[in-house]
Amino acid sequence: LGAKASRRLANTAIYIVLILITVIWLFPFFGILMESFKVNTKMMDGELFPKKFGFDNYIRLFNETDFLKWFGNTAIMGIATAVFQTAFVLMMSYTLSRLRFKGRKSLMNLMLILGMFPGFLTMILIYKVFVDLGLTMEMAPVGLVIVYCASSGMSYYISKGFFDTIPRALDEAATIDGATKNQIFWKIILPMSKPIVVYTVLTAFIGPWTD
Repeated sequence: LGAKASRRLANTAIYIVLILITVIWLFPFFGILMESFKVNTKMMDGELFPKKFGFDNYIRLFNETDFLKWFGNTAIMGIATAVFQTAFVLMMSYTLSRLRFKGRKSLMNLMLILGMFPGFLTMILIYKVFVDLGLTMEMAPVGLVIVYCASSGMSYYISKGFFDTIPRALDEAATIDGATKNQIFWKIILPMSKPIVVYTVLTAFIGPWTD
């Protein structure tokens, strides 16, 4: 009884701390939401709750701008990037985790070194290439998806570390039963890797969404 009571007390304390952290984390978002409902007042006037409540800002947003188009483009880019980038990252991670080939370690080290350089170093060159290919202006969403996905395979290390924890005996048993590498990846490894799949999808979507 004493152990149960102490465990319950510890869990209660943990939940209280987590709730407090959540409130602190959500408070700025709540403040921004309240700002959006202010009518005929200056932004950030020191008042948390609006003195005059209204939807004027939202009406102007939808009537005077192409917000829905911007939102749609961002959603499409985020979803497309999440799909393609997840596929590239997981396939690259599986290859480096399970297959052994000449130059494997050198390739892994090279990708890690290249990943240390910020992406904006190639911004001018990429923009020039996309201008020549017509992937700017109206076709910019397509170009941005290509930018987000082109080198995504270099972010293999987290997924590879997860795949390394899955016993290779499963691969060997499936191979004995006649399964190919492709079948092992899609039918055995991926169903056992739902946490890393969800993580990869979320991180791939958040990138273009926040940009």
